[in-house]
Amino acid sequence: MPAEPRRIPGRHPSGVEIRRVTANGVDLNVALSGEGPAVLLLHGFPHTWQLWTHVMDGLAGQYRVIAPDLRGTGASTHAMDGYDAGTLAADAEALLDALGESSAAVVGIDAGTPPAFLLAMRRPDLVRQLVVMESLLGRLPGAEEFLTHGAPWWFGFHAVPGLAETVLTGHEAQYVDWFLRTGSLGKGVDPAVRDAFVHAYTGAEALRCAFSYYRAMPASAEQIQEAAGTGRLTVPTMAIGARPVGRALEQQLRPLADHLVGHTIDDCGHIIPLHRPEKLLSLLEPFLASPLPTVTPRADPGAPPSALLPPSRT
Repeated sequence: MPAEPRRIPGRHPSGVEIRRVTANGVDLNVALSGEGPAVLLLHGFPHTWQLWTHVMDGLAGQYRVIAPDLRGTGASTHAMDGYDAGTLAADAEALLDALGESSAAVVGIDAGTPPAFLLAMRRPDLVRQLVVMESLLGRLPGAEEFLTHGAPWWFGFHAVPGLAETVLTGHEAQYVDWFLRTGSLGKGVDPAVRDAFVHAYTGAEALRCAFSYYRAMPASAEQIQEAAGTGRLTVPTMAIGARPVGRALEQQLRPLADHLVGHTIDDCGHIIPLHRPEKLLSLLEPFLASPLPTVTPRADPGAPPSALLPPSRT
């Protein structure tokens, strides 16, 4: 049986409601704020919904912001399985349905990017816009330069069943702190948010769930490959890079996406929503407010449409 969810401490942004929502067979701990068109925020590792602490206030004036703890993380159900991107996309779809939302802009970072991408590929009627950050999409071409020296060291460490949680139990705070310092270029994050992350990833069961994302990567890569081989990304999409991913994700998406803009944020670490939230909001707000493109007939049905949102490089 999955472990009981735990309450995660920490300071919440103003006006945030915490709710438990059953979606796709798991109970998700969800932070909700604001009113208007839905914006779904999907975090990565080692984060909880509180990754978006500094972003939610900026969006809540115009949008209904929905920020869940993903399956197995934070106060959501510590499920035994279902950590592949396809199941996580189904979790997100079921969450929106349970909240009565018929469409949403979907924003994913790190481990939240593959399910955000798959949801947009599978349900373009549901995903109004897509924003993805600081991640790679399986084995899709475009990331060769980033992977010149292989994947980051922790991918292999986390992928071995049972190893990382055995080694790290009792040392979770030091391990999480390394990722938070590295992901903010040494700056660190708000102490209350840091404490919430450490609490969320403490204990062998919490670590097992976290590393299950890495152990499911081969299945996720196959799902991404299949989606890319059988369809196109038709929703307006923005790819944002910082350190270390840079433009690799944008380059993976460029051949697949009908409407893609790309940005990199200088002097910014991997944890963009905590390290440079103001810059992130300056990109999100105009993109989310931009008119949706209209689909025009194509003379050649086999050719991709021209991008009505012109490529941008900043």
